[in-house]
Amino acid sequence: MVRCKFGTLYTGVTTDVDRRFEEHQSQGKKCAKYLKGKGPLELVYFEPVLDKKTAYRLENKIKGLTKAQKEQYIYSFPKGPRHRHSLLNYKR
Repeated sequence: MVRCKFGTLYTGVTTDVDRRFEEHQSQGKKCAKYLKGKGPLELVYFEPVLDKKTAYRLENKIKGLTKAQKEQYIYSFPKGPRHRHSLLNYKR
């Protein structure tokens, strides 16, 4: 998840978190339309998974949470975005 300048959260799927975040930060052609003009951006959460199917299931589950639930989930773990979590087992 990426936090935008005004506090909104963006969720997406990628095979390379660092590369994709840089694309969003650069605001170039490969930046998600939603993120255009909403920088500076902050990477607040990511979770490595084994395959695309699991990644899309996780993305769908995250997008189904309210903003308050997303915030609670993000901050229920140690500080920093580089920690592995398991939202697939998270209870709303």
